[in-house]
Amino acid sequence: MEGDNIEKNRWACRHVLPLYASLGMADEVERIWKVCEYDPRLEECTAAIEAWGKLKKIEEAEAVFDKLEKKLRSPSVKLYSILLKVYAQHKMLAKGKDLVIRMAESGCAIGPLTWDALVKLYIDAGEVEKADSILQRAAEKKSGKPMFSSYVALMDQYAKRGDIHNAEKMFHRMRQVGYASRFRQYESLIQAYINAKAPAYGFRERMKADNLFPNKSMSAQLDQVNAFKKTALSDLLD
Repeated sequence: MEGDNIEKNRWACRHVLPLYASLGMADEVERIWKVCEYDPRLEECTAAIEAWGKLKKIEEAEAVFDKLEKKLRSPSVKLYSILLKVYAQHKMLAKGKDLVIRMAESGCAIGPLTWDALVKLYIDAGEVEKADSILQRAAEKKSGKPMFSSYVALMDQYAKRGDIHNAEKMFHRMRQVGYASRFRQYESLIQAYINAKAPAYGFRERMKADNLFPNKSMSAQLDQVNAFKKTALSDLLD
């Protein structure tokens, strides 16, 4: 992809930066970034921030952001959101909060990308209820519908806890904002019932109403919750 001369094939820089980062090759990321850093393009900067983030080189990621911030004077929402995701990946809550403040002060409109990064930042920091509160407020604003992935990330957290009430609440809220029920939501929801060791009454019928049908893996999970149903009935009959 690099060809004989990466400087002549500069279009490849934004593609190879994340590849080298995935391979853990920090020296190669640095080499490619040196080709770009004197006159960086937006796509190269976003790729470099992601790459340094994968390599846990936070200062280097911040340096790329600062360089582009000075060049553009008003960086895009996408650029802020990418650095915010780096902070989320490494549970750097304080830095994430500071970045959002900088973002607001710059006059940048905070929309779905930022909300998504914020939600995941708080989830990764273990503050699930705070992430839930942020998502609820985002849904009430007129700056764009929160992303599907934001809701699913929270659903997965509640499912891990076996918190059926909040998993069901998130399922309902997704419908309220206009997301049709997909297999992905049902996968997370059934996991909440399994982890709670609770029977999921009428689950197949709910899926069928949404024109969805369990695959082999889901069928095995449904058998699990049916076993809980038998146990619950057995307790009543004993």
